Amino acid sequence: MEYRALGRTGMLVSPICLGNMMMGAWGNPDHDDCVKIVHRALDHGINFIDTADVYSAGESEIITGKALAGARRDNVILATKCHFPIDIGPFAADRKPNTWGNSRRHIVKSCDDSLKRLGTDWIDLYQLHRPDPNTPIDESLSALNDLVQQGKIRAFGCSTFPAEHLVEAAWVADQRNFIPFSTEQPPYSIFVRWIERDLLPTCQKLNMGTLVWSPLNGGWLSGVYRAGQEQRSEGRAKRAPARYDVSEPANQKKMELVEELVKIADGIGVSLAHLALAWVLQHPGVTSAIIGPRIMDHLTSLFGAEDLVLSADVLDHIDRLVAPGTTVLPDEARWETPALTATARRRA
Repeated sequence: MEYRALGRTGMLVSPICLGNMMMGAWGNPDHDDCVKIVHRALDHGINFIDTADVYSAGESEIITGKALAGARRDNVILATKCHFPIDIGPFAADRKPNTWGNSRRHIVKSCDDSLKRLGTDWIDLYQLHRPDPNTPIDESLSALNDLVQQGKIRAFGCSTFPAEHLVEAAWVADQRNFIPFSTEQPPYSIFVRWIERDLLPTCQKLNMGTLVWSPLNGGWLSGVYRAGQEQRSEGRAKRAPARYDVSEPANQKKMELVEELVKIADGIGVSLAHLALAWVLQHPGVTSAIIGPRIMDHLTSLFGAEDLVLSADVLDHIDRLVAPGTTVLPDEARWETPALTATARRRA
């Protein structure tokens, strides 16, 4: 396994990061099975694990803690996140005050709670899961800096922040003499390429590591969603059926592109999943790609993709199918600023 520098942190991580979002009630409720998946990933050489407090209301962190109990913890770069209210999930509208966001109050409490669930004394990378328009970035950075000084976390980053927020945070850190964000965690795949336009170049200029999520576009680039096949009803397809309904007009473009990409993969003798994962990892701005297996086969089927190098001809062919800096479906573009809401535009 070839390990890569995680931004300015001094830590080295595997190009594949094990994402544990599907471990627990959201995906695989069998704790023993999930522990085996983690151990198999570590045996392969993966030393980077990412989870979050909101995943299955903390259950994913508990499972991760079980899997890393004992000596295994010392050899793993462990990342988790805070921001969402863990009791009602990330998409609920009726959020109780002070149970979510990036305030000092919420960050400090969430970190302490995550440490307990993970069964560890420190978190290697603590991330803000989304931007919080209600909290000045200097308050969030101040709280995160204090957690570093207290030894509870080693480094911190953010997830799905727009480029302009990263620039603001870097400026504030410089003015306040704070440790800045070390990493950003955006979505990135052949089907979702908007970060190539501004976010990846910004991260490179700021010397930030990037651990990209959904490199297989939530399974669309795994090879299991093909024309003429029955609608799947497990895993992510169970949680968001409309996103994976192959009969939906919005998904037809993806279906057409999958068939073209399968031809490319067949032409070089690899699976579609290996092609998609290798494509993400080959971008010089990407540090590590997060995979989110629900069962053991999902994990082992991706082994070896980190060693695949795609030729310029293959990369150019993919660019002709999905242009750089674009997305196939616009609703997968990015975090949307609340400044575009009607109330923010002075409309009742």
